[in-house]
Amino acid sequence: MFGNPKEKALKKLRKELRAGLYSYIVLSLLKNNGEMHGYSIRKEFEKISDGKIVPSEGALYDLLKSLERYKLIEGFWAEVGGRPRKYYRITPLGMEVFKELENEIGLINRTLKEVRGEKYEWS
Repeated sequence: MFGNPKEKALKKLRKELRAGLYSYIVLSLLKNNGEMHGYSIRKEFEKISDGKIVPSEGALYDLLKSLERYKLIEGFWAEVGGRPRKYYRITPLGMEVFKELENEIGLINRTLKEVRGEKYEWS
């Protein structure tokens, strides 16, 4: 096995952690901002994470295709400034799934607080 084991482990674990987070963030952005094209979604990732949690262009477009396949978002073409751009919007099913994911994110946040020794009052 070549390379730095720490770096390999971090790369793998970061990828796993971020995979679901990216889906949640895309759904959240579309829910809050309405219709967006891929480039603007990526720019929002940069803005909200201070450039630290941003999927590559390829990863983002693969994710958008996957969310479309699951019918959580829908894509459509619109001409802007004489150029066609693919825009995305969240679907009613996507809204339902997003609400469930919000609950899951809350549970994860509470669990992480407990793991770090910060007390959380479970209700």
